[in-house]
Amino acid sequence: MTAPLRIPNRQARHLWLWTNGLSMPGTGAPDVMAMIRQIGFLQIDTIRNVTRAHNHILWSRNQNYREGMLWPLLGRDRALFEHFTHDASLIPMEILPLWQRQFRRLGDKVAASDWYRSGLGQTEIAAIRARIEAEGPLSTHAFDTKAASREMWARPPHKKALDQMWYAGDLATCHRENFVKFYDLGARVFPTQLPRDMPENEQADTLCDHALDRLSMGTVGEVQRFWAAMGAGEARDWRARRTLVPLEVQGADGYWTAALAPADIETRLANLPAPTSRLRLLNPFDPAIRDRTRLERLFGFDYRNEMFVPKDKRRWGYYVYPLLEGDRFMGRVELKADRTAGWLRVTGFWPEAGTKWSAARAAKLDAELTRFARMVGIGRIEWATPPPKLTQTAAQDRSPR
Repeated sequence: MTAPLRIPNRQARHLWLWTNGLSMPGTGAPDVMAMIRQIGFLQIDTIRNVTRAHNHILWSRNQNYREGMLWPLLGRDRALFEHFTHDASLIPMEILPLWQRQFRRLGDKVAASDWYRSGLGQTEIAAIRARIEAEGPLSTHAFDTKAASREMWARPPHKKALDQMWYAGDLATCHRENFVKFYDLGARVFPTQLPRDMPENEQADTLCDHALDRLSMGTVGEVQRFWAAMGAGEARDWRARRTLVPLEVQGADGYWTAALAPADIETRLANLPAPTSRLRLLNPFDPAIRDRTRLERLFGFDYRNEMFVPKDKRRWGYYVYPLLEGDRFMGRVELKADRTAGWLRVTGFWPEAGTKWSAARAAKLDAELTRFARMVGIGRIEWATPPPKLTQTAAQDRSPR
């Protein structure tokens, strides 16, 4: 048996940041499709705190990215399709042949779920589909059925019916306008010529291959959860059918965890760049930090998304951004913005324990906030909470002579 390849913690951090497209400063003309292909898929989100998560994720990889660059790849170019991984996501169109099993899988799951039962008869559901077939892409606003309840999460029957057909791939997202989804027939959105319908186990195996390629190192469970498109048994079967490089990866606490890597792992490690020293403001939904357990294991950084946690039970705040400098997380900031009034406000700041905030580090944070504000056309940054408390040496360096 081949002895596992050992990856020390710092090298593992560098590998993970490089794999996620966060090693380089990110300049030049943005290649949006290349960025999405590198991370596998792009989660999209309705909440617009400063900008929506998908815009921030792309901007973190290239600071010249701007809102509006993404959606033509879905609606005009058909380079992406929208479906469900962990959440609503944009997926490169070349993955579509491997996604047929997921249409069937999620279509069956949703059809059996009480949450998605519309209460509409088959004739009524067919009529919704027939309108789209006859009229072309329609949003949920084109239909008029009322929710049975006034609860916050209640949805009208036509929305449930549309979602059932969307999960099954019978309908697809044609485009979005102001983030509103327009549904069309899947047959009119997806390419008419797909490769042969691969057996489901081959689709699952190839999705696992893609996942490990985009993880660079991972356990079978992490590979399974990457797309959220298969069960644990399918991922174990993939492992048994593949020849992979065994690893031991050192965590931030010094302990070693067994993992797997693709065949070219040694080449990846040999060519691995050190991450930029720029301080980065990451989105809560960024793929580099999406797996909170992995994040804490590799970086020793405890982070939770508290948007849906009651205010009095939050440790930090509503929309809190991790701060990454080099290969270390330096803290968290909570931000709010008013585009009309033209301000970006820091409403919370939590330095990571043991970090020292020099004048240079504080200047890096100011520069990143300025870049982030510029991305959405904001010119004024305000602090509504005490800024970083500089170390004594740094404070003396800043004092007038």
